[in-house]
Amino acid sequence: MEGVLDRNGASSAAAAAAAAGTPATPNTPGSTTTTGPPPEGKLPQKKYFRQRAHANPFSDHQLEFPIQPDDYSWAPHFPAFVGPAATTVRTAAAGDEAHSKRVEFADIGCGYGGLIVSLSPIFPSVLMVGMEIRVKVEEYVKHRIDALRIQNKDKAPDEAGSYQNISVMRMNAMKFIPNFFRKAQACHSKLAASTQLSKLFFLFPDPHFKKKKHKARIITPTLLAEYAYVLRVGGILYTVTDVEDLHKWMVKHLDDHPLFERLTQAELDADPCVPCVMESTEEGKKVARNNGKKFLMCYRRIADDPAQIWEGFKPLKSGDADDDEKDDENGDEGAAADGGAQAMETEETA
Repeated sequence: MEGVLDRNGASSAAAAAAAAGTPATPNTPGSTTTTGPPPEGKLPQKKYFRQRAHANPFSDHQLEFPIQPDDYSWAPHFPAFVGPAATTVRTAAAGDEAHSKRVEFADIGCGYGGLIVSLSPIFPSVLMVGMEIRVKVEEYVKHRIDALRIQNKDKAPDEAGSYQNISVMRMNAMKFIPNFFRKAQACHSKLAASTQLSKLFFLFPDPHFKKKKHKARIITPTLLAEYAYVLRVGGILYTVTDVEDLHKWMVKHLDDHPLFERLTQAELDADPCVPCVMESTEEGKKVARNNGKKFLMCYRRIADDPAQIWEGFKPLKSGDADDDEKDDENGDEGAAADGGAQAMETEETA
């Protein structure tokens, strides 16, 4: 059968099969395009889910989000833990714990899902979600989690390695994070601790090198106010990057915020999440292969102090126009010499 040219002018066996009224043949591992998800129980290959490393957070990405957190159901993400089909043991908390259990860990800009996959066996009963704005990358993580669940279907949902406690969604956290997570201080006593967000991860975020693009960074005074809003008192915010300038930026704004305080080195050494934060992500592995430096800093959400007099943040400045013009001459953020971990990943998942 002769191939049929698709709208891009490429020969497509799937299009030819459709034109002949026969079912399309699934792609083989050597194919250059994909026509659907990988075979059931088989881990996806990253080469079929390529997408540029950066996305504009201010664009309209046609995302679906609830008006308020209580309008959103986590049951499709965690069917073994949430909703009427939940198979986990229900606790004696006021109300039905299987219906009230919510996400505790959120990986903002989760990439290919390395962090939540590595944390899942360590915290098997804690619900974790990765938020990723790029379509193909989110699709890859979804297939990866589905395959891991199928491969470990004989394990109990809250047993280490079942992967029933992790999920992913396509979302712009810079715009909609309060739509998914309750205000931590407002949680009533009848709700268990498992309904409060306790950890936020910001691993190897887009550095946005241009000064006029600094407002698009994931850590800014405005966004820190939202993170403090959803993160429970005592919760931890994790940051790591291979770009020293971005590290200094994040540390400065977190140090200036009245609702965050640094973790001590002893606390970092005792935190089981830190090794995963440093080593488990695809970007972290790439930096290690290139013998690059990683800059880690973690902060604890502290309680409000009504007696504290706070004068607010200084406004962000984009820098001089001359500096912006110089940035334009030097190219966009894709000049990856300063941010090796921001380039597109080339390795395949084992």
